[in-house]
Amino acid sequence: MPTPLLCIPGPTGAGKTSAAIAVAQALDGEVINFDSRQVYEDFPIITAQPSPEERAACPHLLYGFLPTHEKLGAAAYADMALETIAEVHSRGKLPIMVGGTGLYLRSLLQPLAPVPPIPDDIRASVQEDCEKRGPNALHRDLAAMDAALAERLHPNDRQRIMRGIEVYKATGKPLTQWHKETADTRDFVALKLGVGVSLTELTPRLYTRIEAMLEMGALDEARRAMERNADPKAAGWSGIGCAELHAYLSGDLDLEAAKALWGKNTRAYAKRQLTWFNADKDIQWFRPGRHEAMIERVKAFFA
Repeated sequence: MPTPLLCIPGPTGAGKTSAAIAVAQALDGEVINFDSRQVYEDFPIITAQPSPEERAACPHLLYGFLPTHEKLGAAAYADMALETIAEVHSRGKLPIMVGGTGLYLRSLLQPLAPVPPIPDDIRASVQEDCEKRGPNALHRDLAAMDAALAERLHPNDRQRIMRGIEVYKATGKPLTQWHKETADTRDFVALKLGVGVSLTELTPRLYTRIEAMLEMGALDEARRAMERNADPKAAGWSGIGCAELHAYLSGDLDLEAAKALWGKNTRAYAKRQLTWFNADKDIQWFRPGRHEAMIERVKAFFA
């Protein structure tokens, strides 16, 4: 029998967490993360993971468990999420997927075709090139190989940029093309209810949230993370907010410049998220705070 699955995607800062908690409390659900930044244990504030008070409202799973030096690809994430969904369902609870990483969600609902292993010499060559020329230069290279992927990635996202170039050089085919070639679909009955607003309306909220994060202790959080792992190339530091605060604490930016860059990069990321999710015609959109309407829609769908 198919597993019922509620998915709540949307751009950063739109209010997905509060919506998920409201639904979980009303319909006996548990919240499961599908945000690639919120898996990192060292950055709960900077990546806007649910607060202790929010976690106390209902179970939250797959948040804050990954060390800064590790990266979590979409396929590996999907394996973890499948196990978690099965556990939640076995308890008689509704699994509620919440997050902003579209590739994580797609790899869960539509398994990706396996990309062949990348030869060590190609991987080493791409990494050496990145060391010499920097991620921005490689981002321009990627645009010529896989324009769709380059459009989605920030020029400083060295891990994903290198991955896209590695795959193209090893297979002769863009990573986005591999992503279109899916294996068998999962045995889910899935409902997608997005939470979002226009980029114009969202932008001031994003800048306000950055100030709130700093007041909550984001700088001290970054300092503690640097004591454990100060390598700016570590996967956890590639996240927006993390990278900018690392640059400030390293003396490469003053605080005002770091905040300005953090805001600019957050807005650009939200724009990419909206582009990704708006292309998914299965998503039904709700404005922030429309929790009762979302609850009624979930009840009607799964009835």
